Amino acid sequence: MEISPFPHQGPLEPGQVRGRDPLVADLTERLTARRVTALLGPRRFGKTSVLRRVTADMADAGASVIWVDLYEVTSVADLARRFDSGLAEATGQVRGRLDDLAVGLTFDLGFLGVDLARRSDERPDADAAFAALLDTLVAGARATPTVLVIDELPGIERVPGAAGLLRTKLQHHVQEVGLAFAGSQPSLMRTMFVDPARPFYAQADLVEIEPFTPAAVEEIVVEGFRSTGRQPGQAAPLIHRFTGGHPYRTMQAADALWRVVEPGGGPADGCWTTALDRLRDETNLANEAAFGARRGGEKAVLRLVAHGDALFGSTADLLGLSAGAAQHAREALVANGDVTATDGRLRIVDPVLADWVRNRFPR
Repeated sequence: MEISPFPHQGPLEPGQVRGRDPLVADLTERLTARRVTALLGPRRFGKTSVLRRVTADMADAGASVIWVDLYEVTSVADLARRFDSGLAEATGQVRGRLDDLAVGLTFDLGFLGVDLARRSDERPDADAAFAALLDTLVAGARATPTVLVIDELPGIERVPGAAGLLRTKLQHHVQEVGLAFAGSQPSLMRTMFVDPARPFYAQADLVEIEPFTPAAVEEIVVEGFRSTGRQPGQAAPLIHRFTGGHPYRTMQAADALWRVVEPGGGPADGCWTTALDRLRDETNLANEAAFGARRGGEKAVLRLVAHGDALFGSTADLLGLSAGAAQHAREALVANGDVTATDGRLRIVDPVLADWVRNRFPR
């Protein structure tokens, strides 16, 4: 079976990242110059993939890499376990330095999760372990050029005091370590760095990851089709018109169209309609589940936004949506990165979900 040139399931390998050269260059320059950087953007916008590409390029130039994922962290023990895994999986020269430093720990690096699962009188103290891991990380990263990526940073908000401790351990060493944060809750991520009451206030350059430009979609689609013996025709404009440059959905739509087009040919009349129907069939269940998990006010706001209707007025009244409930739901959806304001108008970030809502709840 022929492999699609439009991979989209899960984070991409560094060599698969397309259409992001300016962003990759910008982030590489910032991290090389030791500027603490926070990459903001909605889910499925390719933040992790872009940072993997950046760290791979920097690793090729001799830097070590430590990657810590804080997605859905639940406790200080879980937080310590994530940092333990990140240090154990570090790449480059820093790995050997971390092993040397780990001799002084009361647990084996890479096995903290096992140690924390022991009987209460045998397991290490999670708070002390977390602090020790941060000291070890900093000492190792200072010894050799290192990039530290903390992905899904908002997860640390679930653990009281953890963000303050992380900031305390890192604050005097940010000019020695390339430090990047990323997170999929744009409003919360921004708040963590612009709210004077937060530990990381004014501690990072904030960089937004934007949708693909029409030119980037053209480059991605043309290269993908031609590399597999197909002609792209007008595929790129059709895809961009539907996805608005949403990175994940762009690749998914391109893959759906590519699977319809036969080798040696190009998109014929009806190919895009067939591809779009296939895409809808493949995403219906996920969209229904995502919509069904919303609260009542959020469902109503999504329906209104999908059709371009006002959140206040007769249409909202028909949905039983009060002004207060509309405002609360709007704030929640924007904070979570599900809805955004563009040129003064609200829109659903995920174009496939927006399409599903319009079809599921027609006017």
